[in-house]
Amino acid sequence: MLPGTAIRWATKHGFMRAGINAAARRGDEQARFFTDPAVRQEPYPFYKTIRDTAPLVRGRLMWATARHDLAAAVLRHDAFGVGFTDRPLPAPVALMFRFSRRSSPIGPVDPPSMLVVDPPDHTRYRRLVSKVFTARAIEGLRPRIERTCDELLRDKPTDLVADFASLLPVTVIAEILGVPLDMRRQFLAWGNAAAPTLDLGLPFPLYRQTEINIKRVNVWMRGHFERLRRNPGDDLLSQLVQLDDLSEDELLATAGLLLAAGFETTVNLLGTGASLLMRRPEQLAILRDEPQRWPNAVEETLRYDSPVQVTARVCRREADLGGYAIAPGQVVMAMLGGANRDPDVFADPDRFDVTRANARDHLSFSGGVHYCLGAALARLEGEVGLRMLFERYPDLRPDGPPTRRTTRVLRGFETLPVTV
Repeated sequence: MLPGTAIRWATKHGFMRAGINAAARRGDEQARFFTDPAVRQEPYPFYKTIRDTAPLVRGRLMWATARHDLAAAVLRHDAFGVGFTDRPLPAPVALMFRFSRRSSPIGPVDPPSMLVVDPPDHTRYRRLVSKVFTARAIEGLRPRIERTCDELLRDKPTDLVADFASLLPVTVIAEILGVPLDMRRQFLAWGNAAAPTLDLGLPFPLYRQTEINIKRVNVWMRGHFERLRRNPGDDLLSQLVQLDDLSEDELLATAGLLLAAGFETTVNLLGTGASLLMRRPEQLAILRDEPQRWPNAVEETLRYDSPVQVTARVCRREADLGGYAIAPGQVVMAMLGGANRDPDVFADPDRFDVTRANARDHLSFSGGVHYCLGAALARLEGEVGLRMLFERYPDLRPDGPPTRRTTRVLRGFETLPVTV
């Protein structure tokens, strides 16, 4: 066992894992979200229990809400942030953590990743990359996305995740970032291996494996930066490596996050959308008769079964949240999947309806300063990908039971067998 890896696991997951398990044994409902396999498989009854209990539920470890109004409020409230590594730790734990950081790889939930830093650093990083993800710039990618879909759909898919849903977004983001296309499947493998780091309380063997894969991504990326410095292209990474605004670690964190975020959410969106439509032919018939509804079908998919189920914020200063007093250092978990089925906002929320007028009111892309940078890209890939999939294979149907991802924060399919 590597000492640094073990210490990092203990400070990031080990202590939290022990606390979650202890809380679960004492009947804490929130802890059950992280421990109960049935909740991972089908979380929506659990969210309803939380929502029916109280607008904001106090647990042993954190607060939680499955209400749309409070989830939106905590995401947008300037008293809440994402910088959990800034929280005060007991002196021995803080010393261990500082020691372990010396050889720590930089993953999606490690500073200086945009996911876990607040303004002003977050503002600086985001400003450097946001121009590539404007609505106008993304819409300009539509012809390329359509060509990619056409190429991928020439062969009949047998597993929709492996043959289509994963390859479309990773191909597009690879081109945006100047990553060689022959690395697509390798990055998918690395991304899948690193995805569990978004969850809380990982067991040590799983955490160790995620570190190994994150280190491999770090090594490859550093070499790629050198290649781009010698031979820059027109891609985003070529532009970033020429700047003096980013340190090497900041560049690594930004590039790694953009690559992973560029396909993780959309893989889940495409797989979930295809599964929903295959099992609801009456909804697919509406889209065939009224193809202008495809963008709204994407919004309804995001609402009905969000690719990101939960997110959390830490309180920076004493704040009022829906009449509840939140103290500095306390954590609030926004259950996005539950908020997206709040009956106070969405009529008949457990029904999938591609004609739903307010489907876009979902919180699947978070909110506030941390609103998903790639939201427009995910929406476009979802629209084009699902439309072209069912145009090319109108009789597409399931061919055996799918398997769910084992992650809890990210929700989607590991495999989705289909036949045409």
